[in-house]
Amino acid sequence: MEAIPQQLDSIRIQLMSLTRKKKPKMLVVDDEPDNLDLLYRTFRRDFSVLKAESGIQALEILALEGEVAVIISDQRMPEMKGTEFLRKTLPQFPNTVRIILTGFTDIEDLVEAINSGQVYKYITKPWDPCELKGVVQKAAQTYEVLNQRTEYLEKSQTQLDLLNTVVDVSQKSGSIEEALAEITSIYSETFSTDLCILQLIEDNSLSSIQGLSSQLGKVDNWLANDPLAMEAIASGNVQSVMNVSEDTKLSDVSHYQTSGINAHIVIPISHRQKLLALMSLQWQQPSTLRPEELSTINVSAQLLALTLYSFE
Repeated sequence: MEAIPQQLDSIRIQLMSLTRKKKPKMLVVDDEPDNLDLLYRTFRRDFSVLKAESGIQALEILALEGEVAVIISDQRMPEMKGTEFLRKTLPQFPNTVRIILTGFTDIEDLVEAINSGQVYKYITKPWDPCELKGVVQKAAQTYEVLNQRTEYLEKSQTQLDLLNTVVDVSQKSGSIEEALAEITSIYSETFSTDLCILQLIEDNSLSSIQGLSSQLGKVDNWLANDPLAMEAIASGNVQSVMNVSEDTKLSDVSHYQTSGINAHIVIPISHRQKLLALMSLQWQQPSTLRPEELSTINVSAQLLALTLYSFE
């Protein structure tokens, strides 16, 4: 398979620049308010710090906020020990790195928690601020490594599932119209689009044969009047906009205003220098696509070209 084309790579760089600004999240849990405030002040510059005064409250915060990079929890708390709380977070958030603070020698509990993978490190009270900062820095780095590994495995599985499904559709579909309808549904689900269109090209113009999958109810296919689609046909290159409101060429185009579409990627599907179709992926929120998903789009577009060519 070929590497990501230059035009897709430039989109990936844009998406990465949009997502790298956020601070990682940290959850600190302690039944002593002074300790909570101290932990918050220590890490607020580098993390978005969430505070909880009990394990029960911490679980409620995680249910609302989702995954955090690091959890620092006191061990001895009313109602629920720190190790018990951390054990409850493990199934849903396996990549979160967990640190226990303890003023007691709860060796049995700590050894069990560490051996079972629930706890990354334990720190005794009163803690040394420099030591704790060093441990948290390494914990955040560990979280990033685990997330990258998870994303790689998820990307590989997504690619495999998508490729297998496209091949299956091409073998079972009785007509090109049926195949296009199934393929757009698959792409829409895989990339969480609000609108997905796959439209055939004849003599470098959009034909009437298409597949369309919409989460917006009944919509008209307006690719024939879309500047991105026309440029994709003319150049043979991927065209994209990550935020329509910031693009002077598209912000006044009526169908973007009426549909609420804010992010749009148009991928030309070609085989042996012949343009076969356009794939349009659209979202109502800006930059919904994750950077790592672009390689999946590239690989699947190559297979899709072979699939469409087989119907000719």
